[in-house]
Amino acid sequence: MNLKSSIFTIALILSFSCQNNAQVNQKSTSQINNIEQGLFDADPIKVPLQNGKARAYFASGCFWCVEAIYESIKGVDEVISGYAGGHTLNPTYRASNTGKTGHAEAVEVIYDPKIVSFNTLVDVYFGSQNPTQFNGQGPDMGSQYRSIIFYQNENQKQVILKKKQALSARLNKKLAAEIMPFLKFWVGEDYHQNYERLHPESGYIQRISIPRLNKFKNKFPNLLKQKH
Repeated sequence: MNLKSSIFTIALILSFSCQNNAQVNQKSTSQINNIEQGLFDADPIKVPLQNGKARAYFASGCFWCVEAIYESIKGVDEVISGYAGGHTLNPTYRASNTGKTGHAEAVEVIYDPKIVSFNTLVDVYFGSQNPTQFNGQGPDMGSQYRSIIFYQNENQKQVILKKKQALSARLNKKLAAEIMPFLKFWVGEDYHQNYERLHPESGYIQRISIPRLNKFKNKFPNLLKQKH
């Protein structure tokens, strides 16, 4: 695949998104399948460093949980909740929750590669979830909660593949994580950003998000930011 192939894939997404999706018939389902395959076959888009900071993209269940986990890591400046991996334009929380847009709840991790490496971020990814759960994480079920790791170049892809294969062999189980080229990240609605920090009283945060974060912290104490 080359740049022209990537442009063609994005053009397919644009074309499909402009159609009237009021009723999904057999023809449109076939189109979706073709577009989704095109997403996996496309050349990745590399996000350039900005002020010395790199960006990485992950999906592993509710983005409230994933955002809080990555924000606890040394070298991570900011984490943004949003959507990636789908075949429609401008996805929303409501639309992605139908499962019809193809998007998963995802995060953009803005980090200093001099402090934390992409390799470590992938270790955090696999170490902060149930890697064998398909189409969901914990009680959150559906394709919008599926696991995806997005790569921006061949080196990142090989890092992901080797770590996934090694963990799968160690667990003797098939892992759920999809490996996709990065094409586009859609920033989520404002009320989703920093949700765990801003809403510690939420029942979901108390029952699901905080326990998941604490479990991760106990597992990787050497990666955590120092408390001031």
